[in-house]
Amino acid sequence: MSRALPVEGRVAAKRPGGGLSPRSRRSGETPTPNPSPQGGGARVLVMGIVNVTPDSFSDGGRFLDPEAAVDHARRLIAEGADILDIGGESTRPGAAPVAEANEIARVVPVIEAVRRESAIPISIDTMKPAVARAAVAAGAGLWNDVTALTWSPDSLATAAALGCGVVLMHMQGEPRTMQAAPRYDDVVAEVSAFLAARAAAAIAAGVARERIWIDPGIGFGKRAEHSLALLRNLDRIVALGFPVLVGVSRKRSIAGIAGDASREDQRLGGSIAAALAAARAGAAAVRVHDVAETVQALAVAGAIGEVSPA
Repeated sequence: MSRALPVEGRVAAKRPGGGLSPRSRRSGETPTPNPSPQGGGARVLVMGIVNVTPDSFSDGGRFLDPEAAVDHARRLIAEGADILDIGGESTRPGAAPVAEANEIARVVPVIEAVRRESAIPISIDTMKPAVARAAVAAGAGLWNDVTALTWSPDSLATAAALGCGVVLMHMQGEPRTMQAAPRYDDVVAEVSAFLAARAAAAIAAGVARERIWIDPGIGFGKRAEHSLALLRNLDRIVALGFPVLVGVSRKRSIAGIAGDASREDQRLGGSIAAALAAARAGAAAVRVHDVAETVQALAVAGAIGEVSPA
């Protein structure tokens, strides 16, 4: 699909009235960024986070109520989000698992409500095939899986059958223990090899190559120095030839670099710096909490010539 949909959505969302942008005949389809190395000159997309959870690390509980979550989605669209990433299970360090039925009950009403009003592409942030199926039926077009389709033996086949886009993310370990003692001999080489292998597995299972995104998993089973190495060498991840999604927003690694950022709400500056670095390296999209500020930073960097124009 062309990248026209999110651009149109951004313009429509800024019209007076503050509502969601209108539906289109191709409602919910996820844009396919140019996957060539260094981004191919394509504009970096901004993915806004909607956590329908009681325990997410940054905003847990704020949007657990469906109406609050939909209001938050409206705000992110008005601020310029290109994609919404909606999740019903926290993957923060130490997070407890959520029952499949509970996760579906959290996310599906929100996806349905957004889809009734908006054509914005929607991503479902889940590791469970059943949740992905329910979310896609409700209007999601992208499955964002922190386990890179390894959580269930059915994950690969489900992704192929759904025909949606998939984000394959690297994570060492699992959410409850991933930050206990992460170790790598060469984090960039190991993450690159893992993502290449998972993309090959997805293609072999029947997922269309053009539907595959990859994510180095900043902060997922990685110390601050590992995350920094991945950001410094993101061009090596981009060179694998798939659209790259990068999520650094408000993460603990920022506090590891800047000692005065112990609280999540103190990490905006570091989040924007990381988003700009990812954009310069050729990332296709950045996943953020602070959409308006990130959109503004990318627009200014684009006008200067630092990144592709917004």
